[in-house]
Amino acid sequence: MSTRSSLSSSDVELLTVYEISKILSSSFDVEKVMREVLNVLDVHLGLHRGMVTLLDESGGIRIAAATGLTSEEWRQGRFAIGEEDIRKIAKAAVPAVIPDIGDDTTQPQLKPRQGDVRIFVVPIKSERRCFGVLTVERNGKSRVSYQHDIRFLSMVANLIGQTIRLYQAVESDRAFLMREKRQLQRELQGTYRLEKVVGHSKLMNEVFADVHQAAASNSTILLRGESGTGKELIAHAVHYLSPRKNGPFIKVNCAAMPETLIESELFGHEKGSFTGALREHKGRFEQADGGTLFLDEIGDVSPAFQAKLLRVLQEREFERVGGVQTIHVDVRLICATNRNLEEAVSNGQFRADLYYRVNVVSIFVPPLRERPEDISDLVQHFLSKFNRANGRNLIMSREAMQVMMACPWPGNVRELENCVERTALMARGSTIAQHDVPCQRNQCLSALLARPRLRPLDIPAVTSPTALVPALPRDRDNFVAAGQGGDAQAEAQRERLVRAMEKCGWVQAKAARLLNLTPRQMGYALKKYKIEVKRF
Repeated sequence: MSTRSSLSSSDVELLTVYEISKILSSSFDVEKVMREVLNVLDVHLGLHRGMVTLLDESGGIRIAAATGLTSEEWRQGRFAIGEEDIRKIAKAAVPAVIPDIGDDTTQPQLKPRQGDVRIFVVPIKSERRCFGVLTVERNGKSRVSYQHDIRFLSMVANLIGQTIRLYQAVESDRAFLMREKRQLQRELQGTYRLEKVVGHSKLMNEVFADVHQAAASNSTILLRGESGTGKELIAHAVHYLSPRKNGPFIKVNCAAMPETLIESELFGHEKGSFTGALREHKGRFEQADGGTLFLDEIGDVSPAFQAKLLRVLQEREFERVGGVQTIHVDVRLICATNRNLEEAVSNGQFRADLYYRVNVVSIFVPPLRERPEDISDLVQHFLSKFNRANGRNLIMSREAMQVMMACPWPGNVRELENCVERTALMARGSTIAQHDVPCQRNQCLSALLARPRLRPLDIPAVTSPTALVPALPRDRDNFVAAGQGGDAQAEAQRERLVRAMEKCGWVQAKAARLLNLTPRQMGYALKKYKIEVKRF
């Protein structure tokens, strides 16, 4: 005889309550827990074909768990006593017993396997609130009185009701925390966004965070990135997020000014200082006093003018052309370049002291090919801009958008804007189709620029540490070593790495510092050129 069969009915019920209490506290999966509870009632007490039905806020009824139902019954969602009866019992919060339904032909889904069947319907409630009902069947030939079953099942239903109440409280708290999280994310996203700058990618969010962090100070900022990435928009954002937002924002394209005029444009000139100087002229530095001066394409300034610019950046003072009076200005400087300034310093094209003056806070603006998730937002932005300007209502088809997403955009955002405008202008219908995109008709000459760009590791011969200023990659995470331009070039690069390692006693970290490389870049270069590090 088994241990369970030797137990009295009260002991079995006590064991059943203990098992149910463990199940109810084991998981927050309501359906799984209710199903296990019904299985325990079936196995321990012979209460078959159990079902837990719950009420939702709109008054609907759903089966949370059931045992003994056929697949057809479950699929149809058939209830043992009907939905209206369940609602009445739940509303009254009073248990009910159907003593004999053996001959009930109105409930064809309840065909008892043997003998008469009693159905117990017990409300699941907690603190005067009814969550649903517990329904079980017992063979009518059982010697247990239905009053005893009602008392026991009411106790089980109360345990279930308290558990459901706890589940709902936890779920409510979780939903509240999730709403708070989403709200904070929206607020942070709004905080770390820049006006007129479109983008939600991880790389652009990093740029937004850097801009907000740096804008509050008066430090010089160097914006780095390829042409067309939106450096001027970033410079505008820095100014309008800074304490100088009420001051002037003056921008100068250094590459567009002739060598003979740039000094006069930046510093100003006195009347009669040169032919054509008919009156006194304030330069851009004076015009930006109390505000921000944006020097675009700073890398294209000639070496001769770099020396004159150096003092202004350091002391914020200068003399006009033809003048002797020293003028002091309070200017926040933002510079931008698409050139590799480190390589320019190494080649003698850019002064090292000026480089250290402008490279105080560097913000890297990533190219569009490294943030493809922003392309669709930019396309919609430029298309909306075109529609407003031309009184049209064009939309972009999914196929055309896929073509846009697949393009590497060597000209970055500027090229994308021009492409969207050109495509929208030449579109015949109200929807831009795939064949409307110029590259689908072999009319995109910019595709010739989409070839992979090599960023060589230009390590000069090891002569002295001050002569070593290697090329810096245009983004912070990727590093492309050279050696793809031919066997001779690869061998020369390998020789330079070996000489650097020999000079530093084959200490990799020391050689990396000597070459002004990061340990990661140094390790990548050694692996690229298959240089075995000697151990002593």
